[in-house]
Amino acid sequence: MKNDEDKDFSLLADFLEHSLLTYSEKDAYCCNGQTLTFTQLEATSRQLAYWLQTQSGLAEGDRVAIQLPNINQYSVAAYAAIRAGMILVNTNPMYTAREVEHQLADSGAKAIIVLRALLPTLEQVLEKTEIQKVIVVDLEDLVREPAEIAPKQAIRLFDILSSTPLCSLAERQVAKSDDIVLIQYTGGTTGVAKGACLTHRNILNNMRQTRERLGAQCLEGQEVFVCPLPLYHIYAFTVNMMLQTSLGNLNILIPNPSDLDGFIADIQTFKFTCMSGINTLFVGLCAHAAFRNLDFSQFKLTISGGTTLTMDAANKWKKVTGCTITEGYGLSETGPVVTFNEAGKEVIGSIGKPLSETTVIILDKDGKAVPKGREGELVVKGPQVMKGYWQRPKATVEAFTSDGFFKTGDIALELESGELKIVDRLKDMILVSGFNVYPNEIEGILSEHPAVLEAAVVGKADERTGEAVWAYITVNQPVVTEEIREHCKQHLTPYKVPKNIVILDAMPKSTVGKILRKELRD
Repeated sequence: MKNDEDKDFSLLADFLEHSLLTYSEKDAYCCNGQTLTFTQLEATSRQLAYWLQTQSGLAEGDRVAIQLPNINQYSVAAYAAIRAGMILVNTNPMYTAREVEHQLADSGAKAIIVLRALLPTLEQVLEKTEIQKVIVVDLEDLVREPAEIAPKQAIRLFDILSSTPLCSLAERQVAKSDDIVLIQYTGGTTGVAKGACLTHRNILNNMRQTRERLGAQCLEGQEVFVCPLPLYHIYAFTVNMMLQTSLGNLNILIPNPSDLDGFIADIQTFKFTCMSGINTLFVGLCAHAAFRNLDFSQFKLTISGGTTLTMDAANKWKKVTGCTITEGYGLSETGPVVTFNEAGKEVIGSIGKPLSETTVIILDKDGKAVPKGREGELVVKGPQVMKGYWQRPKATVEAFTSDGFFKTGDIALELESGELKIVDRLKDMILVSGFNVYPNEIEGILSEHPAVLEAAVVGKADERTGEAVWAYITVNQPVVTEEIREHCKQHLTPYKVPKNIVILDAMPKSTVGKILRKELRD
């Protein structure tokens, strides 16, 4: 059964409800040994949606923030907000008070569904937001009554689920396919975090486009999909929480992927078939003895996105698991997937070709298309591209070309084979004596040295050359920096060789696992 081929869905809620009923006998999520079936997910999300519609004081189109890690309750909360006809605002649980305040105030969220442990941070900023309802989540909500009572001026998710009847939801009155269903905030790496407005049409189309590209590598009702990336990030939100639900597949949620011992313990009893991840996670897992001893007999699909996949990581992963890595590319503003390799036919080092109905062009600094093999800024047009930035008309206009292509800010080139390759972020490019230097290239060379676990390269001001290349690495064995520099000299032209190499105990990373070049630069 192909959901969106059988019926033309225009609203994400209708599509999700159809999937929840279609796969009612199957398991949907598993986290910390607790399994949530599609039947349970349908019932609990309907109860919470009904409460939002009838008891919360909120109206259709109001914003509901969710601030939870990867636990089963995330899916309940997200599906409920969507089914209630409200706009979901994904919120990072690791945010500081300042970041929480900005996102809640900027989105105008009227309610928040939040983990109990995060309440102290929320309480610091609550009066500066429009939040009217605070719904508190405890880890045992879906199993038994939590020991802790509801905090003042808040309500427990458990109490909502235990007191709300299984009623039919009110019909969504005004929603249409081009209405906003999700506000996904960008990382704020180029300034203040902006809310990308994604519509029902954006998410539905990107699910379809991605499923088409994955093909027989991701089958309906047959996959056990390991999900270590946070559901509040657009990558896992679409690929795991939406696409896998639409196919009736099981997601194994990993609450803390940096705890590799816990990660491996969570998946070792499953004959998992698929996994999503990023470069740093693949490298870390391959270095872990317990991971290398897992059963990979059914493992057939590994998806990479979010940051550049290195050849070294891809080779190690293939050696350990027997599975290739299928790299794709996207952004919060594109729902997220723009391009994807074809599973089993990957061109390692590339991001593949555009998805169906997706047009990409590579432009020079004057806005003119460059020939194949030449570098320029990647721009994209397609049904998955956002409506605009939330309440930022000027930023929205600036984000698009005059003919409607979204400007990604990434430097890319087209290979002879037709696949695209990301060279680097436009803002991360280093200018050494007038020469363009791309950190990704140097990081790839550094990662090839057997002592180097992770590498990050940034540019810093230099009196003689304008900017100088600084490299930061973590290592798996004792090594002197001069040995690393000599390795670079063998593979890089002199102006690309790092002027300074710093060995760190650990890299600064985002909650998704991306290395934070900005912190290294600062």
